[in-house]
Amino acid sequence: MNSNPLNSRRNFIKKAGSVTVGMAGLTAFAGNTNNIKAGKSGQLFTKEIEGIKDRIERVKIATLGMQRYDWEQGVVAQAFLEMGELDLAISLARGAILRQEKGRFSVLKGNGPINDCASIGEVVLFAGQHIGDPIFEKGADEMLEVIKTTNHKTTDGIIYHTQEPSKGIWSDATYMLPPFLAAAGNFQEALKQIEGYRKYLYNENDKLYSHMWDDEKKRLNRADYWGVGNGWSAAGMTRIIKMLPDSMLVEKKKLIGYTRDVIDGCLKYLRSDGMFHDVVDKPDTFPEVNLSQMLCYSIFRGVAAGYLETSYLKPTEIMRKAANDRIDKLGYVHEVCGLPNFNRSYFAPEGQAFYLLMETAANDLANSRK
Repeated sequence: MNSNPLNSRRNFIKKAGSVTVGMAGLTAFAGNTNNIKAGKSGQLFTKEIEGIKDRIERVKIATLGMQRYDWEQGVVAQAFLEMGELDLAISLARGAILRQEKGRFSVLKGNGPINDCASIGEVVLFAGQHIGDPIFEKGADEMLEVIKTTNHKTTDGIIYHTQEPSKGIWSDATYMLPPFLAAAGNFQEALKQIEGYRKYLYNENDKLYSHMWDDEKKRLNRADYWGVGNGWSAAGMTRIIKMLPDSMLVEKKKLIGYTRDVIDGCLKYLRSDGMFHDVVDKPDTFPEVNLSQMLCYSIFRGVAAGYLETSYLKPTEIMRKAANDRIDKLGYVHEVCGLPNFNRSYFAPEGQAFYLLMETAANDLANSRK
């Protein structure tokens, strides 16, 4: 992680400020927009993209402008944390606490699902350790208390991904809850949750996770191998591998095996254009690029840490290019599994965040080899 404090929210706002003012002016002076003159930084989006740094900057701006739900706030904050954009990450953590209700972060309407609300937990813990404001520690403790005391879980203790009273387990969950538990030092509970997801969702033969388990009907509610759900699983376990202490080497090796398996399961279905179908083994579903970004992130981190062979970098070349080729001048990543119902190829905050995570992991890997 790049923790350079100069790479900060203040520098970003300085660069993006004129764009913000210009956009606000579109509402204030709707009938007289020709009188508004963009400053130097306000011309950013009218120019062609010039290299990877310019592309990343545009994606950052577009990401901040997107409305976000609980899990989206979490993955965007995690992206900024790993990028070293610490002011931005901490600002998003503070925003999650502003929306904290009954212990749950980032609540917009009623009590959000426990797993999704917990997705920003690692960033909140980071803020508490480095800022000195007790509100972050208090917020994290309250969220952890919800996790510890909830009865909204299976008989074997796996917390439901869906909001009460619905009793569903989803493949998204590996990224949302277990990394927060691991960051808080609750390693065994994090691993217990992951084992539960495998029990209910994982297919050993195909090395892929089905999307949804209905615990009331005791059957898969959606047996499909949703690509992004498998991407959430790979990326979530990748984060936890990094956090497990050396004293848990056996558990770490097991988790590495789980991560390699799901990456292998997905790569079997990689298209020639670097994308995947929404349901990876169903060519009649729409193609999208966020799973590509998620796998690139997981592979770059795994190769850098030494537990994935460099041969895994070969498919990242085409997947990473596919993502970079789909970014427009405004910084939006096109053709990800998109809003609002994730049933079409469109845009999404998580697609933006995983582009940033992918490029950060790629840069960190390159720096580690120098």
